[in-house]
Amino acid sequence: MTDQSSNDQFHASSFMQGHNAEYLEQLYGQYAADPNSVDDAWLAFFGALGDAEMDVKAEAKGPSWARADWPPVPHDDLTQALTGEWEEVEVKAAATKIQAGAAKAGVDASNAAVRQAVLDSIRALMIIRAYRIRGHLIANLDPLGLTEHTPHPELDPKSYGFTDADMDRPIFIDKVLGLDFANMRQILDIVRRTYCGTFALQYMHISNPEEAGWLKERIEGYDKEIKFTREGRKAILNKMVEAEGFEKFLHVKYMGTKRFGLDGGESLIPAMEQIIKRGGALGIREMVIGMPHRGRLNVLANVMSKPYRAIFNEFQGGSFKPEDVDGSGDVKYHLGASSDREFDGNSVHLSLTANPSHLEAVNPVVLGKVRAKQDQLGDTERKQVMAILLHGDAAFAGQGVVAEGLGLSGLKGHRTGGTMHIVVNNQIGFTTAPHFSRSSPYPTDIALMVEAPIFHVNGDDPEAVVHAAKVATEFRQKFGKDVVIDIFCYRRFGHNEGDEPMFTNPLMYKKIKKQKTTLSLYTAELVKDGLIPEGEIEDMKAAFQAHLGEEFEAGKDYKPNKADWLDGKWSHLNRDKEEYQRGETAIKPETFAEIGRALSTAPATLPLHKTVGRLLESKAQMFETGEGFDWATGEALAFGSLLSEGYPVRLSGQDATRGTFSQRHSGIINQDTEERYYPLNNIRAGQAQYEVIDSMLSEYAVLGFEYGYSLAEPNALTLWEAQFGDFANGAQIMFDQFISSGESKWLRMSGLTVLLPHGYEGQGPEHSSARLERFLQQCGQDNWIVANCTTPANYFHILRRQLHRTFRKPLILMTPKSLLRHKLAVSKAEEFTTGSSFHRILWDDAQYGNSDTVLASDDKIKRVVMCSGKVYYDLLEERDARGIDDVYLMRVEQFYPFPAQSVVKELSRFKNAEVVWCQEEPKNQGAWTFIEPNIEWVLGRIKAKHGRPTYAGRAASASPATGLASAHKAQQAALIDDALTLKKGK
Repeated sequence: MTDQSSNDQFHASSFMQGHNAEYLEQLYGQYAADPNSVDDAWLAFFGALGDAEMDVKAEAKGPSWARADWPPVPHDDLTQALTGEWEEVEVKAAATKIQAGAAKAGVDASNAAVRQAVLDSIRALMIIRAYRIRGHLIANLDPLGLTEHTPHPELDPKSYGFTDADMDRPIFIDKVLGLDFANMRQILDIVRRTYCGTFALQYMHISNPEEAGWLKERIEGYDKEIKFTREGRKAILNKMVEAEGFEKFLHVKYMGTKRFGLDGGESLIPAMEQIIKRGGALGIREMVIGMPHRGRLNVLANVMSKPYRAIFNEFQGGSFKPEDVDGSGDVKYHLGASSDREFDGNSVHLSLTANPSHLEAVNPVVLGKVRAKQDQLGDTERKQVMAILLHGDAAFAGQGVVAEGLGLSGLKGHRTGGTMHIVVNNQIGFTTAPHFSRSSPYPTDIALMVEAPIFHVNGDDPEAVVHAAKVATEFRQKFGKDVVIDIFCYRRFGHNEGDEPMFTNPLMYKKIKKQKTTLSLYTAELVKDGLIPEGEIEDMKAAFQAHLGEEFEAGKDYKPNKADWLDGKWSHLNRDKEEYQRGETAIKPETFAEIGRALSTAPATLPLHKTVGRLLESKAQMFETGEGFDWATGEALAFGSLLSEGYPVRLSGQDATRGTFSQRHSGIINQDTEERYYPLNNIRAGQAQYEVIDSMLSEYAVLGFEYGYSLAEPNALTLWEAQFGDFANGAQIMFDQFISSGESKWLRMSGLTVLLPHGYEGQGPEHSSARLERFLQQCGQDNWIVANCTTPANYFHILRRQLHRTFRKPLILMTPKSLLRHKLAVSKAEEFTTGSSFHRILWDDAQYGNSDTVLASDDKIKRVVMCSGKVYYDLLEERDARGIDDVYLMRVEQFYPFPAQSVVKELSRFKNAEVVWCQEEPKNQGAWTFIEPNIEWVLGRIKAKHGRPTYAGRAASASPATGLASAHKAQQAALIDDALTLKKGK
C-alpha cells in the first residue's frame, strides 16, 4: 500500500505519454546500458521504476526485425531547437545554465532544485512544441461555432505533470518564446494566442529548418500579437464596407438572380488588397488571378476596379465586349479582366483569367500565364509575377487537378516561384457537408504534399485574415514556395441566390440566419476600441450605397469602348477574316544548311551513346545529299528556323526530350555526367532559346499550363505532346472548356500546338487512336486547326505557319509512330526551302514519279481513294504491288478548316471516278462522319458522276482497336483491299 493516490501517480508520470514516449524510451535504453550516462534526475527516476535490466534493454532495442538505423534521429542543434527533442547532453547543459543562473542571482541551488528545474524546462519545451504542431486543432476558426473541438491531452499541462500549484513557478526556457524565464501561465498565454486564436498557422510539417524557423520567428513570442495601426484598421473597414455594400446592393436590385455572392466571406477583399500592397512593396509587378464563380463579381469590382456601371450593365443583359467584336460570350461570373493598381508608389498589374464552371480547371492555365510573363521579363528568380488562385473548400479537396498543380510547383520546367492559394472555406460544397466530401480534417491538407505553410483564419476577424495575407506574401517572396490561406467563413445564401439551403443543411442555415455580418462585428469592435464613432460608419455605408445607385443609373447606357484582347504582346495581330493565309514558311538554303550543321554535330569532348552518334552521322548525310529527311529532322528544322528568327520554342510532354519513340533526341546526354547538350540552342549567336521539358506524368495540368503559356506569349511556338494520343483524354476538360472554345467565349487567342501520336500498328486499344473524331466534332467558327500530315516537309511548314500568320489558332496535330522511320515518309531539301509551303491536300506520289506506278490519265482514273495519315503509305505500297494504275490516292493533310476550294480543284480532275474515303479507325470513329458531308458537298459542286463517297475501313466498334495482332493484320488487309478493289461493272 503506497501513500500516493493512483491519480497522483498518473500526474507524476503522465509526461511519459504522447510525443514524449519515444524520447523517454531512448533515454531509458541509455540508462539501462550505462546508468551514469543520464542526468542524476533521470537516474533517480528510472531507478524508482524498478524494471529488470534485461527487460529495459530489450524494450529499448525494439522488435528483433527492426532496423537499428531507422527511423533516423535528428541530432543537429537547429532541429532540436525547433522541435524540443533534446539530447541528454542538452539536458546536462540546461542544468549547467540553471546552476549558473542561480549562482549569479546569489541563490544556493540544491541538486534536487536543479533536477526539478531541468524537468520543468524539458516539459515546458514539450508543451510549446505540442502547441506548434497541434494548436491549430483547437483554434477559434469557425465563425458559426459549429465545429466540435476534441480535447487534446498533448495540449494540457496536466499531461506533463503540471498541477494548478505549479502554474506560477518560473521555468527556464532559454529564449524559446523570446523569454529566458516564464511561468506556465505565461507560456500558455503566448502559445494559445499564437496558435489557437482566430489565426492558426500549420507549419511543423515543413522539413526545411530555415522556412519553419522563419515562420516561427515571424509569429511566435510575447510581442508578436496581431496589431494594426489606426490607418490600417480604417483601410480594412473601408474595404469591408465596399465588399458587403456591393453584395447587399445586388441582392436588392437583382433579387434571386444568380451572382454567386461573397456574402459571409467578405474578408477576402481586404486580404487580396493586402497581398497586392505587400507584394508590390516586395517587388511583384504583376499578379495573375484564377478563381471560381463565388465572389468573382466582388473581386472584379473591389479588387480589379472594374467599373460598377459595367457590371450593372451586364446584369441588365449588356455585353462585355464592343458591338463590332464577334464571339459567343459567356455568363458574367466567368469573365476575366485586367487593371493596374498602385500602392505607395508601386504599380501592380492585375489580370483575372476567364474560366468555365469546371472548378479548379483554371489553375494550371494561370500558372502557365505566370511562367510566360516571367520569361518575358527575364525573371529567373520568379519574384516579379505571382499567381493567386482562389478555391472553394469542397473543390480544393475534391478536384485532382489541384494536386497536379501543386505537383508542378517545384519542377524546373513549370515552377513559378510559388502560388498564393486562398481557400474561401464556406464549410460546405453545393449541398454537401465536409464529412461527406473529404477524408481529411481540413480541405487544405492536400497542400501538405509540397510542405506549404497553411494559414487557417477565422473569416469573421478581418484583421487576422489580413495579417495572414501579409505573412503569406512575405513567405512566398522570400522562399519561392506555394502558400495557403484557409479562410473559415460561411455562405449566407444557398449555392446561388435562388437556391434553398434549408432543404439539406438546416442546422447550419438556422445558425447563419442569426449570424451578424462580419462588417457588423468588426464595426462593433472598432467602436468599442474608440477608433471611430458608430454614426460615422453608418455614414460611410450610406455614402457607398448612394455611389452604387449613381453607377446603377449610368450602367443603363454603358457601352464597352475597347476590346483589350489585342493589346501588348498581341498588338501586331488581328482577326481580319481572309480567305486563307498560307503563311511565308519556306526558309533560305543558307539557313537550312546552318541549322543542319548544328543538328548533325556535337562537341568533340562530349561522350555520346553510340546510337546517338550514328543518328548524328545519318543527319549529316541527309544535309549532304539533300534527301531522306525523316520526321524528327523535319521537326528540328522547323524549331531551328523559328529560333533563328527570334521565336522561342517550348515543347513539353512526357519523355519529350528523347521522344516516346526514341525519335527526337533533342537533348544529347553526356554518358559520364548526364548533362544535356541541346543542338538547337547552338545554331547561331543571338538566337532564341529552345526549351524542352520532360513533364510530370499528367495530361490535365500540363496541357492546361501550356495553354496558359500560349495565352500570354503569342510570339513563341508552344507545344504539348501526348505520350500516345490516346492519353490526351486525360485532359479532356482542357480541350472542351478552353482550347476549342476560349476564343469564342472570352476573346482570347491561343497558338498552342498539340502533338498526338496516332496510327494503327497493332498496339492495342490504348496505343492506336488519338480520338480524331472528338476534335473534329468540336470544329466550328474556325476555332482551331485539325491536321494529319504525311510528310516531314508538310509537318515542317504547318509548325512554322503557326507563327507566320497575322492571327493565332490552336493546332491539333495527329502525329505518326511507324512513319517516323518509314522509308517512304521522307522529304527532300527543296521541299523546305525557297518556294515551298504547306499543302492542305497532297497529291499521289506517282503523279511526281515517287512511285513504281505510272498512273493512267485523269479521265481514265476509275476511283479516287481519299485518306489521311499512315494508311496512305499502306495503300501506296499495296497498289504498287498490285500494279494498279487507275486508282488515284489523295491525301487530306488538313481536316479543319476544311480546304473546300483545294478539294474542288483536285476532284474536278476526276468527275467520272467514284470517291472512296479510306481510314484505319472504326466507322463510328476517325474522320468519316466529319469528312463525308464535306466530300458530298464538293461532289455536288463539281457535278460529279457519283454524288456521295463510299467508306472503306473498320466496322463500327466500341473499342478503338483490337488487342490481337492477328486480328489487326486481318482487319488492316481487308480495309486496304476494300479501298483498292474495283467492283465489277465500275
